[in-house]
Amino acid sequence: MPPKRQIPTVRLRRLAAELRRLRNESELTREDVTGRTGINEATLYRIETARVRPQRRTLVALLDLYGVRDPQRGEVLALLQGANKQGWLRPYHSELPEEYTAYISFETEAWEVRNYESLFIPGLLQTSDYARAVIRGTLPMASTEAVEQRVQARVERKAVLTKAEPLRLWAIMDEAALRRMVGGPKTMLEQMKHLERMADEPHVTLQVIPFSAGAHAGMPGSFVLMGFADAEDPEIVYLDSMAGDLFLEAEIDVRRYGVMFDNLRAQALSPDGTLNLITTLIGEMQ
Repeated sequence: MPPKRQIPTVRLRRLAAELRRLRNESELTREDVTGRTGINEATLYRIETARVRPQRRTLVALLDLYGVRDPQRGEVLALLQGANKQGWLRPYHSELPEEYTAYISFETEAWEVRNYESLFIPGLLQTSDYARAVIRGTLPMASTEAVEQRVQARVERKAVLTKAEPLRLWAIMDEAALRRMVGGPKTMLEQMKHLERMADEPHVTLQVIPFSAGAHAGMPGSFVLMGFADAEDPEIVYLDSMAGDLFLEAEIDVRRYGVMFDNLRAQALSPDGTLNLITTLIGEMQ
């Protein structure tokens, strides 16, 4: 029997994606890499698809070939050190990291995202002005430059909803996210109109849990479930907190949050009911 495939972790997936990017930027085929390093082409394929964890000497050979120097070199080697660890807690940073975050990488590659938000409009559905107001409000010590970097990154993320094969987004929000006047009446009105437009997109499903639903499973906080096209790539749960960004990959965690999302979906207004609520709120704001 063939050996059981290693389930990739967040870091192993990110390492694989980084090695694919570096090779493509170097304009080298896998065959080229094999000819220059002696690394078996099949092995290189498994490394670049996160099917195996590369040995350190193999990774060093690839980084040498691609001309990678510090500090990027150290960052890639650090990914290798934690590649077998399930879950990754990234400390909070006051400025954007060079490649934004691991979350953005996975969101870009995902084919489906299920997002529950208790206090905010989901990031992929935020207007620039709303995003700016949120970032300024939640990061009061951030510089203007840092705020604008985050706004731009959030705007660029939305490309996953307009690409040839757009991401399937199922977003559930608490009614509080719609009624909180983030950025003032004008900003919030434009945000609500944007939600109204996005609700008509076939690949976007919006639902709101009304105040009348009372207590519900999402009250402890927001979360994201990301699914991937390859059936062998397990789903990932992403949690954002003041302590850091936490990725959960254990099957029991993914299943627990999947059940929670289904529970929230059942308690929320239907997509049509949600659109009616949004339209009503727009009328009240005008």
